[in-house]
Amino acid sequence: AMTARRRRRHVELHAFRGYGTPTRLLVRGRVLRASGLTRSRLGDSVVDNLRNMFRRFESDEVPGALVAARAAVGDAVRATTDEEGYFELVLDLPRPLEEPRVWEPVEFELLEPATRAGTTHATGQVLVPRDPQYAVISDLDDTVLHSHATSLWQMAKLTLLHNAHTRLPFEGVAGFYQALQRGRDGEAYNPVFYVSNSPWNLYDLLEDFLDVHGIPRGPLLLRDWSLRTLKAGETHKLAAIQALLDTYPGLQVVLVGDCGERDPEIYRQVVLGHPGRVLAVYVRDVAPGRHDAVRAIAAELAGHGVELVLSPDTEAARRHALDRGLIVAAALPDDR
Repeated sequence: AMTARRRRRHVELHAFRGYGTPTRLLVRGRVLRASGLTRSRLGDSVVDNLRNMFRRFESDEVPGALVAARAAVGDAVRATTDEEGYFELVLDLPRPLEEPRVWEPVEFELLEPATRAGTTHATGQVLVPRDPQYAVISDLDDTVLHSHATSLWQMAKLTLLHNAHTRLPFEGVAGFYQALQRGRDGEAYNPVFYVSNSPWNLYDLLEDFLDVHGIPRGPLLLRDWSLRTLKAGETHKLAAIQALLDTYPGLQVVLVGDCGERDPEIYRQVVLGHPGRVLAVYVRDVAPGRHDAVRAIAAELAGHGVELVLSPDTEAARRHALDRGLIVAAALPDDR
């Protein structure tokens, strides 16, 4: 009976936000058996949230599915999903996108398995920065949203019982990130990238969370959370940041994270490996036991001309960014 039911569940194609340049787009997505997942709504009960969270992790991936992707210019490119149902594609365009939009649409189609019902088409949005002054690369857990990543029980409780509407961002984050996005003169559209150890299963929740709370949308670079990769948190983040720096070779970055996980250590490697690329490092203080380690890193980075600001709130980072001319006061909300 189980296999018959499984066969009947239709296949869904999911596209994640990508990023790229006028000639090269990087996109990812996943093919799953329908999970019955519904987007979180404001009035959802704890039971709704639990049911949805169960469905996110109970998802039945479809390995070996064939997906085609096509941008506004160039031919379709095909990819096959891996054993977790993920696919990753690079679209090298034969000519640059004319006047690229900030978000460029890419059309996806599921070619195999053939399915009568389900989502066989999807549109992915790819961020193509235009004349940015710098980029923001930010962690999510305990940096943008309260998640108690240092406490497994707190994290489980938050993850299981809440949704995009009830999870709370840290105070001042939305306004600060909007100001960073608008840059040195308040007129820019600087790209914001989110690099997180959260699993791709939480993608819809995190995407909605940013929108609900007015935090700038950007590609979410999450982690494949199978048992094989549980240990690889640090390498995942470093590799994701490395890929961003390689994609935009001339672009300077502001790094934002917290001290609960390994962000200071990862950001230290980024600064040392890419001289002149990092404008500032902002670290949210969520783990007092880590102060000495983080201060040692701050002292080392200062020797390389990069300031690391460690603070429990957004205020110190915001003041620093204003002092250094990274943001303008006019771009900040008046609610301070």
